[in-house]
Amino acid sequence: MERHGRTGRRWSSLLPAIALVAGACSPAPRAARPPDSGESAMRVMTYNVNFGLAGDPQAVAGIREAGADVVFLQETNAEWEWALRDGLGGLYPTIEFLERPAAGGMGLLSRWPVVESEVLDPPEEGWFPAWRVVLATPLGPVQFLGVHLHPQISESGSVVSGYFTTGDNRLAEIRAHLERLDSGLPTLLLGDFNESTGGDALEHLEGLGYASALNEFDPGRETWRWTTSAGSISFQFDHLVHDARLEPLEVRVLEAGRSDHLPVLGVFVAARGGAGG
Repeated sequence: MERHGRTGRRWSSLLPAIALVAGACSPAPRAARPPDSGESAMRVMTYNVNFGLAGDPQAVAGIREAGADVVFLQETNAEWEWALRDGLGGLYPTIEFLERPAAGGMGLLSRWPVVESEVLDPPEEGWFPAWRVVLATPLGPVQFLGVHLHPQISESGSVVSGYFTTGDNRLAEIRAHLERLDSGLPTLLLGDFNESTGGDALEHLEGLGYASALNEFDPGRETWRWTTSAGSISFQFDHLVHDARLEPLEVRVLEAGRSDHLPVLGVFVAARGGAGG
């Protein structure tokens, strides 16, 4: 989430409304399972590293220890690129970055080669680009869409009004990006959605047959937290959203780094007889 310094104090006025949202019921979690013998799997991570904490050694160590095959990062910059290449270059043959001002940068770390790569500019309602990447994985070609959707901040900088009014922005972004996807490929959307399950963008994806894997295994688990003068708040903002051609076997939130976001790690296999989402 961007503009932390200018907006963090305003969260205090939202705490009563947030408490009501946090009290919503969550579905029963799925049980994790290991891959079957001979079943190819991929370990995928999404992590908003926070552009204001560039080069955080704890975050670099957390990524290394997670052992993911593919890592999509949000809020990278030149300092983050240097630290990640220096600390993880020996583990990931593919390392690529999108340079954007402030919190708009993105990074990709992959053990597998890139088959296709396309930067998707945000529609008028969005702030940050999305990144469509097809990787040659042991499951075959898999399509990834890395996103960083509009924060819950209005164009005037208000968190109070942004909390209630920016859902349409994120929905417009997702709709625009979905038009650019290859419907013939297994697909995983991942990143900082800036909304929890039940938000406009995630509900739209659910209606199309996609599912947030974290909410399947750890319903309501928070991935973002912020401390205000009135107390702490937290949300599940970061997601691994898969279509029916991919099956998650395990999804966890990792306690790593100093960012306001926590990394999310999931293990996926090819779904048996799954149709496209």
